Amino acid sequence: MTATAPTGTSPSPTPATPAPRTSSPLTTALAQLSSAVDLLGYDDGLHQMLATPRRELHVAVPLRRDDGRIELLSGYRVQHNISRGPGKGGLRYAPGVDIDEVRALAMWMTWKCAVVELPYGGAKGGVAIDPRGYSPAELERVTRRYTSEVMPIIGPERDIMAPDVGTTEQTMSWVMDTYSVNSGYTIPAVVTGKPLAVGGSLGRATATSRGVVHATAAALADAGTELSEVTAAVQGFGKVGSHAARFLAEGGARVVAVSDQYGGVHHPGGLDVAALHTHVAETGSVVDFPGADPLTNAELLALDVDVLIPAATEDVLDEDAAAAVKARWVVEGANGPTTSAGDRVLADRGITVVPDILANAGGVVVVSYFEWVQAQQAYWWTEREIEDRLEQRMRSAYAAVAQRARADGITLRDAALVIGVRRVAEAHQLRGLYP
Repeated sequence: MTATAPTGTSPSPTPATPAPRTSSPLTTALAQLSSAVDLLGYDDGLHQMLATPRRELHVAVPLRRDDGRIELLSGYRVQHNISRGPGKGGLRYAPGVDIDEVRALAMWMTWKCAVVELPYGGAKGGVAIDPRGYSPAELERVTRRYTSEVMPIIGPERDIMAPDVGTTEQTMSWVMDTYSVNSGYTIPAVVTGKPLAVGGSLGRATATSRGVVHATAAALADAGTELSEVTAAVQGFGKVGSHAARFLAEGGARVVAVSDQYGGVHHPGGLDVAALHTHVAETGSVVDFPGADPLTNAELLALDVDVLIPAATEDVLDEDAAAAVKARWVVEGANGPTTSAGDRVLADRGITVVPDILANAGGVVVVSYFEWVQAQQAYWWTEREIEDRLEQRMRSAYAAVAQRARADGITLRDAALVIGVRRVAEAHQLRGLYP
């Protein structure tokens, strides 16, 4: 995830130039599906159905800038599969958003929802924009226009959005209001990840991070280890990584390094994560955190730690980066952080990878589902109820995936994919083809 926009008086550091991609999210997603299809023995027809989005929409998003200029942006919404229920997936604002990235993210959401046994299909949306270069009023206009353009295919029974990279609970409020105004009454269930004041859920903001830590703890327990016995490094100090680092530290883990798009910091004795949060709130970055040494994102991935959590963007663990990983466990907080080639390297080296479709399902899937249910019933649960249900759901999903991996002698990723793809395929087959 991206770093928080600066809120203090210090100038924000210059973002590090990302390394060129050697793969693409869609290439990775399709390769993962092919692997699962081979293990399941499905025919080419079913494979093609599972690989192809059910519906996708490419929209023009004209924006009137604050100075009166008109700028034209591109927006997308992809519903990969809706056989198990309405589409579910985030809305991403990032300069590199394109249709193939959104297709991949929607596909991963399909398997993610199925792995944790929720009655959703996979969807995703995005606008090609760098939100840091636009005023709040401009972002509101972008959001409302985008919502109006995709309105025919979204809704609480059709496709439910949530925040993602570059979007926030305020973005979701604008989506909900635009949809509701055009419908003539308030419809809180059209989005999740909203503020509490307009129908959001307790525990939603940090649910993905909590889910990542629950998955980490479950993987460690499988090896007879506890959080309090490990060191950890977190790449990405945004919505997922920052809270994951906090929950890891609260659980007793020693968080020795974190990074964001501007750079990283390292302290072998462990970082003061609470103080680091304050530093980021004041400066907009983890860079120059007092008492810590600087390091790059690439150096963080190669640190000698027990647990590595890539929680930034796609494709950071390619073949070369995976060969340098020294961690025993890689827990994917981001969507698609490991390429297919990188995955093979990690598997060959005996490194346990807890895959994204399991590890980061806590927020945009599990607690988003809880929020959707609460909005439909107009009855809200306590934070303790939310956290207990989240932990139970994540632990149960991990146990099923780990059991399948042991029984078949396959990786956790292949096991999760086999479970998710099989459940979606069964829904296809039970529903049949119309007409």
